[in-house]
Amino acid sequence: MADRSDQSRVPKHPSPRALADGFVLPQMVEDLRKYQAELEIQNEALRYSQLAAEGASERFLTLFSNVPLALMVVDESGLVLESNAMALAMFRPSEGDPALNFLLPLVDTEYSEKVLTAISAAKLDGTSESNELVFAGGSHGPFTGDLHVARLDNSQSELAHFICAIIDQGPLLEERQALQASAVALRQRNEELRRSESRLAAIINSSLDAIICLNADATISVFNPSAAILFQCPPEEALGSRLERFLPQTLDLVTYSRSATHAQLGEMEGRTSAGKLLSLEVSVSTERRIDGDITTVFARDLTARKKVETQRNVLEAQLRESHKMQAVGTMAGGIAHDFNNILSAILGNVELAKMDAGAESPAFVSLIEIEKAGRRARDLVRQILAFSRNEPPRRKPVELAGIIHETMRLLKVTLPPSIDLRLVIHPGIHRVLADETQIEQVLLNLCTNAMQAIGKERGSITIELGNPPLDPTISERRSTSRGDHVRLAVKDSGAGIDPETLRRIFEPFFTTKPVGQGTGLGLAVVHGIMRTHMGTVGVQSKPGKGSTFTLYFPPLNSRGELIEKEDKKPETVQGGGEHVMYVDDDQALVFLVERVLTRRGFKVTTFTDPHMAATALRADPQVYHLMVTDYNMPGYSGVDLLREARMIRPGLPVALASGYVTPEIEQSARAEGAQALIHKPNDVEELCEIVQTLIQDNIREHGKQ
Repeated sequence: MADRSDQSRVPKHPSPRALADGFVLPQMVEDLRKYQAELEIQNEALRYSQLAAEGASERFLTLFSNVPLALMVVDESGLVLESNAMALAMFRPSEGDPALNFLLPLVDTEYSEKVLTAISAAKLDGTSESNELVFAGGSHGPFTGDLHVARLDNSQSELAHFICAIIDQGPLLEERQALQASAVALRQRNEELRRSESRLAAIINSSLDAIICLNADATISVFNPSAAILFQCPPEEALGSRLERFLPQTLDLVTYSRSATHAQLGEMEGRTSAGKLLSLEVSVSTERRIDGDITTVFARDLTARKKVETQRNVLEAQLRESHKMQAVGTMAGGIAHDFNNILSAILGNVELAKMDAGAESPAFVSLIEIEKAGRRARDLVRQILAFSRNEPPRRKPVELAGIIHETMRLLKVTLPPSIDLRLVIHPGIHRVLADETQIEQVLLNLCTNAMQAIGKERGSITIELGNPPLDPTISERRSTSRGDHVRLAVKDSGAGIDPETLRRIFEPFFTTKPVGQGTGLGLAVVHGIMRTHMGTVGVQSKPGKGSTFTLYFPPLNSRGELIEKEDKKPETVQGGGEHVMYVDDDQALVFLVERVLTRRGFKVTTFTDPHMAATALRADPQVYHLMVTDYNMPGYSGVDLLREARMIRPGLPVALASGYVTPEIEQSARAEGAQALIHKPNDVEELCEIVQTLIQDNIREHGKQ
């Protein structure tokens, strides 16, 4: 059928005037023929389009019916307009199943809202989908599927139309869930791997040891901060360089890494970026990989450890020397007293023999030599007695300046002209309690050593006396005194003393002089005399820098008393009838404690059997104010008695006494509630003070019971 618009092209009836003109009619006939040809062409095109549309519609219906998907055409109200065979087979497998009229009844009520949301989204966006919905599958039962919705734009209805594809996911659901679980597990493993890498990086960066990782080509790929500090090289400069730059013995590392996955290489030599040598403890670990092994080198700086070991060796050497000096001093003192009596007898008999023999006797010369040897032995014994501190000094308040002036007068007689003797005395020097003869001997020994250290070279000896420190750089490692001191120093410009000799200078009979030129007792005597004066000796010396020996004396005040603070005498302890239970298996000690505490106003009940003490406490636990028990009793421990007393009366103060208190004993006693530990043998006043303190503390806390 021709379109109305084409009718406008049909010529109108000619007017009479036009017909009269004669040329209008033929033109009209020609126009009608052209118009008829155009109409035939348009009709042919319409017929072709109609055939194409009918073919397309048939193909669409065929595709819609035979596609292996459940398809339904629905409007936005959910009305099912069309459904294919797959949809019928899925939702209406039998004649008794409900008809496919509406979409929502085919969906489980729990998922209805999701279907409406999907349709609304498709209306706005053109397409939408909703996964894993539960559909009612008719007599076959429910199934799980996905819903895909697409809007149809050529609908003639006012309501929007949609084509819905429903895909049964039953066969694929388990596989999908497995894939999802695998994806979750993979994400977790990746996250764990990331956290593991972060932890590993944190451990490497915070390690106190230098950690260096090498690639397969032996270049550095990891250089932690400790390595940067140890080798004095920034990580960015070390990365990519060869290991030989810091560890020259790389060949050993390669050899070990090929033979074992982990090896302790022990001490090796390293080098900083500036070329400074390092002493390192090195271990190597190798990780085998297809693309090339990765080697990790661990290096630890041994400098601090060696310093500690050196210091420990020095302290051990000092301790051994101290023990040796103490043992030798004790032995020498014991021998010297007896030997002095023998020498007195020898010298006395020699004198008598000289008188009897006379000067003309052939034996007189021999007696003179015996007397000389005896006098030398006597002087040696006096030095040994001074060193061993067994000869008590006759001390009195003295001015050290007077002793120094007297000593300098004696020294000037023997002082070589090449040595300058100087004296520096600071004002306000305290008096000291000293034996003038022994202090003079100390000064003579130190100055004699100083002269021998200077030798034939020109030099100086300085004697300096003062209250403040003479030289803050002087080592006082041998000083054990506390508080203010009067300091007397002897300085020389001699050859100095090497560290090895410095450790042994106070050792008895140690000398660096040739045989026959010294006994090795000079400085040992100085050390012994200073100990008898409650002072100490400090020494500082370096080879080629001279030596300084400093004597430290405790000062006296203007009244001739020691300035050092004295402990105040405690007030006499007096009890008020408090009841004390004392348990000890020593009958004599029990008797003594009972008498002491009773005289001090305490009521005392004593037991030598801890079982009887526990029985008495159980019979009347409130009558006692304190329990003091020995730790070690036959068959029963004081800690056991403490534990039982705590069960009988938890608030009873308890003290434990022992002659040997170890950390284990103290810990167990404190754990069982002991308020005090008494070390035996103890002073009577100390015991009374502990008893009164514990009782008063308990009364203040709980009141008198």
